[in-house]
Amino acid sequence: MTSSSNAGSFIRSLLNSEKSTYPFPRWWVKNVFPPATVDAILALPVEPVKADYAVGRREYNNASRVYFDAANRERHAVCREVAEALQSGEVARQVEKTFGINLKGSYLRIEYAQDSEGFWLEPHTDIRVKLLSMLIYLSKEPEAETLGTDIYDENRRFFARTPFKSNHALAFVPAANTWHAFERRPFPCVRRTLIVNYVTDEWRDRFELAYPETPIS
Repeated sequence: MTSSSNAGSFIRSLLNSEKSTYPFPRWWVKNVFPPATVDAILALPVEPVKADYAVGRREYNNASRVYFDAANRERHAVCREVAEALQSGEVARQVEKTFGINLKGSYLRIEYAQDSEGFWLEPHTDIRVKLLSMLIYLSKEPEAETLGTDIYDENRRFFARTPFKSNHALAFVPAANTWHAFERRPFPCVRRTLIVNYVTDEWRDRFELAYPETPIS
C-alpha cells in the first residue's frame, strides 16, 4: 500500500466514526487502514517477547517495546507508509476536526504492541502530554474478541468492554476522567494492537517518535 492510500482510508474512518459521551467522550473507528496494510503489520518480523507483568503498566517493559520509529521506518515499508500517512497534513487536519484538538507542534508516536498471557493494565487515564490516544486492534483470530479495552466511570467502576475487532479502534482525548484498563483474563491468542498518539513537545523519550525532529505543522 502507499502512504496516500493509508491516509485516505484513515480519514474516511474518522469521518464515519461513532462517538459515545458516557462515561467520557470516545470514538469507535471502523476500517482504519486498507486490509493489505493490516496484513503487512501482522507480518512484521517482530516476535512477541516475554514481558514482566507483575505491575500493570507498560513502562515496566520499556526495553522490549516496539515503535514505528526512524529505524523501523527505514527497515519496513509498512512502518514508513503508515507513519507518513499519519504525519501528513491532511490526516492531521481531520484528526483535529474529529476530536476537537490542536496538533500544531505535536509529534507522532506509534507503538506496535503484542500482548500475551499474564498481561494486564491497571485503570489509568493516560498522561496529559498525549493529545490523542488511539488503540487500533489488529489480531484477526475470532477468539480475540474477548481482548478489548475496559472502560470505567469517574469513580473507576467498570462500565463496559470495547469489542476487539481487527482494523477497528478506540480513540479518546486524554483527560482526568478517561479511565481505562485491561483486566486480567485468559489469552486465547496474542493481542496485537497499534497504539497511536500525538504528543506535545514535552515528551521525553524522543526515540519513540516517528519523526523526532519534525513536529506536525
